[in-house]
Amino acid sequence: MSATDDIAPTKRPANDILVSTANNDVPARARAGFLVSKAGRKRLRYALFPAGGRPRRGTVVILQGRNECIEKYHETIGDLSRRGLGTAIMDWRGQGGSERLIRDREKGHVRSYGDYVADLDQFFEEIVLPDCAGPFYVLAHSMGGLIALLAAPRLVNRVRRMVLSTPLLVFEGLPLSMPALRSLSNLLCGIGLGTTYLGGGPRARNTTLFAGNKLTSDYARFTRNSGIYLRHPELALGGPTAAWIRASCEAVATVAEPEHRARIQVPTLIIAAGADEVVSTPAIETFGSRLKSASVLTIDGARHELLQEADAYREQFMAAFDAFIPGTDDF
Repeated sequence: MSATDDIAPTKRPANDILVSTANNDVPARARAGFLVSKAGRKRLRYALFPAGGRPRRGTVVILQGRNECIEKYHETIGDLSRRGLGTAIMDWRGQGGSERLIRDREKGHVRSYGDYVADLDQFFEEIVLPDCAGPFYVLAHSMGGLIALLAAPRLVNRVRRMVLSTPLLVFEGLPLSMPALRSLSNLLCGIGLGTTYLGGGPRARNTTLFAGNKLTSDYARFTRNSGIYLRHPELALGGPTAAWIRASCEAVATVAEPEHRARIQVPTLIIAAGADEVVSTPAIETFGSRLKSASVLTIDGARHELLQEADAYREQFMAAFDAFIPGTDDF
């Protein structure tokens, strides 16, 4: 056995790795497996889904938000498949079906967004480029949108276009500014409390309270998504740690730097939600206006999770996607 054999990707039947729940079956002909990250040697779960429609138009790489998993995107994967687009998707380190980073598996934790970027780069090199049909596009949500912006200079020769749904640039509704939050999280990490909760706590048990949720106005999709975590709590997270908050603040500060913005050359459509209570819509609109390679659309009345929203909002998102991704506007 060579020194690299134990970090080669493993591939198994999708039904051994992905799960079906009520009204959320695993899409047909899925392939799934694990790759072992070069940064920290963590097992990362991924899945590939072929295009069903004709003509074949390429592959969309979905970058999830915090506390999301592959199964949450089954509906979107089906939408893409009917458009002739395959999907490649990976659970980020520390969440979903990927290996956790600290002993308490419910804490949303990461050391640095540089680790996310390294994992994405490895996913492209070992899975997407050899196993999926080009051209390649990115569809990213919230935290995934921030990762996409951070990784964009490295994606310029791999990805034709990116669509970012409500990217995390500023937290909404907090009493602290991003610089103050960064200072607080730095302090906690500096005194050895980086793995403590900062914002939220352990995951609530056996609750699916639709009223007052900040994510979607669609009851059916909210119930479907809650059912994933009720049936498979091992896929869920509680609140983020101080280290995750610090890493997020550092990543936001990096992508806001003029030098970094100038290096983002992948044509990008940023879609904000007009009623977002998780991330700041004005911050998204301001950032997009300063990015030469980007345009911004705000969907009035929509909540944070646009791909999990009611049809009245979700259909606007998909229409914008179709108009921006080459070859899909005639769908």
